[in-house]
Amino acid sequence: MKNWEKNVRKVVPYVAGEQPKNKNVIKLNTNECPYPPAPGVERLKEEMNLQDLRLYPDTDSTDLVNELAKYYHVDPEQVFVGVGSDDVLSMAFLTFFHGTEPILFPDVTYSFYDVWADLYQIPYCRCLLDEDWTINAGDYIQPNGGVIFPNPNAPTGLYEPLEKVEQIVKQNPDVVVIVDEAYVDFGGVSALPLVEKYDNLLVVQTFSKSRSMAGLRIGFCIGSKKLIKYLNDVKFSVNSYTMNRPSQLLGVEAVRDDAYFKATTAKIIATRERVKKELAALGFTFPDSKTNFIFATHKTVPAQELFQALRAHNIFVRHWNKPRIENYLRITIGTDEQMDTMIAFLKEYLANK
Repeated sequence: MKNWEKNVRKVVPYVAGEQPKNKNVIKLNTNECPYPPAPGVERLKEEMNLQDLRLYPDTDSTDLVNELAKYYHVDPEQVFVGVGSDDVLSMAFLTFFHGTEPILFPDVTYSFYDVWADLYQIPYCRCLLDEDWTINAGDYIQPNGGVIFPNPNAPTGLYEPLEKVEQIVKQNPDVVVIVDEAYVDFGGVSALPLVEKYDNLLVVQTFSKSRSMAGLRIGFCIGSKKLIKYLNDVKFSVNSYTMNRPSQLLGVEAVRDDAYFKATTAKIIATRERVKKELAALGFTFPDSKTNFIFATHKTVPAQELFQALRAHNIFVRHWNKPRIENYLRITIGTDEQMDTMIAFLKEYLANK
């Protein structure tokens, strides 16, 4: 090892879902929305003045913050935006998880959490999900430096009732509790109303899934004014210009078109429920997903085999070689046509086993 390498911060990085170079694939591996953004986003894109890109963006993302505050009925001082919810979450880890006690999160969950904890040298403890993939709230009644969990969870897709969420928040008044709601628009009830009751609660959401804007990287969180001020203090100590001008402007249009947003999520939910029935008829089992994906295992055929077979036919789903979930596939909900193609392939493949 070179001497300079001794001072390098070494971490095992997060591995994102594969982005295939071949565009002629059915891409069901990264939980993107299969439908385009709101029509207003398209119109504004055509009207944007590219000359403005020579200027720095608004450091406070004022228009987007105000639009989100209006939509979610909170004060602008309660809203923080970032470059995707990953940026928001990373900033929250850096800001709030700074104690000597371990932070707590589920053992089967979003795999970026332990990466950020390692990067920022935060001690952590994984709390085992129950056999039915649900969170045991009692596991979060122990000394800790903070709590984070997705609701609905990823990759399991399960939604925890708001009563359980509040139980965890209420039992941890001396640390920050983060509820990661990347998928809440597909069938869950947001914990946002609890923000007014608990000043240590931070609720994080994203435009990447239900608002069809993964490519623009827009995320946000809502919390007490004090939490948001602390987040902004850290943000402005790292990079004042995190969100670009097009993202700010187009994000506003996405929030304004509530009818399109609700119609899009309704289509995905309807497709998901139909595909659940078809997968069950083919011998798959899965938790009751309230997300835009299904976390499925087959009764006889290993997940790795199915993953490879699907991939060979240009159908991409997600598979992890990790404890407890190595025999599961995470299947993003695409268009009806995409899902029909996948189901047709699985029917033929399983019939020939």
